[in-house]
Amino acid sequence: MPADRSLVSPDAAEVIALARDFARDELAPRAAEAEEHEQFPRELVRRLGELGFLGISYPEELGGGGQPFETYLQALEELAGAWASVALAVSVHAITCFPLANFGTVEQQRRWLPDMLGGQLLGGYCLSEPHAGSDPAALRTTARRDGGDYVITGTKAWVTHGGHADYYTLFARTSDDGSRGISCFLVPADADGLHVHPPERKMGLTGSTTATIDCDEVRVGADRLIGDEGKGLSIALAALDSGRLGIAAIAVGVAQAALDHAVAYAKTRETFGKPIIEHQGLGFLLADMAAAVLPARATTLEAARRRDRGLPYAREASIAKLVATDAAMQVTTDAVQVLGGAGYTRDFPVERLMREAKVMQIFEGTNQIQRLVIARHLAAE
Repeated sequence: MPADRSLVSPDAAEVIALARDFARDELAPRAAEAEEHEQFPRELVRRLGELGFLGISYPEELGGGGQPFETYLQALEELAGAWASVALAVSVHAITCFPLANFGTVEQQRRWLPDMLGGQLLGGYCLSEPHAGSDPAALRTTARRDGGDYVITGTKAWVTHGGHADYYTLFARTSDDGSRGISCFLVPADADGLHVHPPERKMGLTGSTTATIDCDEVRVGADRLIGDEGKGLSIALAALDSGRLGIAAIAVGVAQAALDHAVAYAKTRETFGKPIIEHQGLGFLLADMAAAVLPARATTLEAARRRDRGLPYAREASIAKLVATDAAMQVTTDAVQVLGGAGYTRDFPVERLMREAKVMQIFEGTNQIQRLVIARHLAAE
């Protein structure tokens, strides 16, 4: 059954209803086949942009929907329950827009942001490197100033939309001044010297392309520097706080879908003369699943509400990402158990949901890194 939501306004209710309808009618019927054949649904992401989902939480004056972040996250959750790869595309694209929307000049925003928020341009986020994932301050990609240009050289790893993106929000070192020597650039995907490796072969989220990107003397104009030189790491980390909430919402959507499939199966599958949901062993397992989904959603939305009120939320975002993704792993694993042998087959979606949940404990900062972030906040209080 659909999640029972408490929404902030009639407008929010309309947004969630539209997301739910799109998920049911457009995403759910296509997800299994596309995932099996590792097909990225670019046209669906473009349509979501046209419907306003890529810019829901950005201000109207920038071309966004002007909705609270909590509304955006609940829409994302609805999409994720039907097809997590599409929800991830929305979340990743949203954080590629974050630096420009929050740190770009008015001229830069007018030039690029409408097509970014409208879905005509798809973005990739280039922060991680082969040796610098959890420690972004250790990145080695360089951007050397050459007259009116920057020349970028280096390798970026784990780039969502690698090979499909129209632009990359890329972070590179402009000086040797440690964490203060990193800058942010908006790099066109067709720039000379930019090469995309074949996609990674993944156990889940196979409809979402992930690839390594090489920059070999990629030249971009100085007008593609976003924010001040040397401020890139703080921009990247601010974007990741929002991104972690996006991943938390996707995890909640995946967990809710797994719970729904498990309950539906348990009501119709009979053993010993009654539906298996009426056997205490299975009933209690389903109860534990429900008890994991609800607090994961509540924790995620509380962090979003702090963001909407302009309060600090970095710690809460890490907590939400940790709680929600661990819950998703637990709930999807238990859903496979509820369905038994059927759950281990591709005839039912729970095995796919389980494979998708695993990576959510890893990307946007592993859950071990989230614990480190949380502990640091506690130590600083």
